[in-house]
Amino acid sequence: MNSDKPTITYMKKAIIDVQGGPRSSSPYSPAVIGGPQFLFVSGQGPWNPETGQFDRGSIAEQTRLTLESVKRVVEAAGCRMEDAVSCRVYLQPLTAETFAEMNAVYATYWGEERPARTTVGAQLLKFDVEIDCIVALA
Repeated sequence: MNSDKPTITYMKKAIIDVQGGPRSSSPYSPAVIGGPQFLFVSGQGPWNPETGQFDRGSIAEQTRLTLESVKRVVEAAGCRMEDAVSCRVYLQPLTAETFAEMNAVYATYWGEERPARTTVGAQLLKFDVEIDCIVALA
């Protein structure tokens, strides 16, 4: 038996619940800790906790509310936005104007060490911006 092999302990997944977040009738969790390394945050939309609904304002406002929703989920799991390693942005409609509007707000949520990102045009139902992310656990 080789004693140089590291001992690996795998944690079962843990579901993260978020107080004050939207309740979905769909079968998914707001976030899941998968193993010892990553938090997987489900797609979040522009949820306004003050009104208890999704707001369909400007792309900039939807992006801000969406990133605040992501931040609530990340912090509920005991993590920080700075630990995000990858994000996917779904934008409707995807045009040069909506991309620039989303991007201007998005850039304010991270410092110089930004996560990897993909932005795709999508057909969304109740809003125009949805963002999911993967966060490295400390």
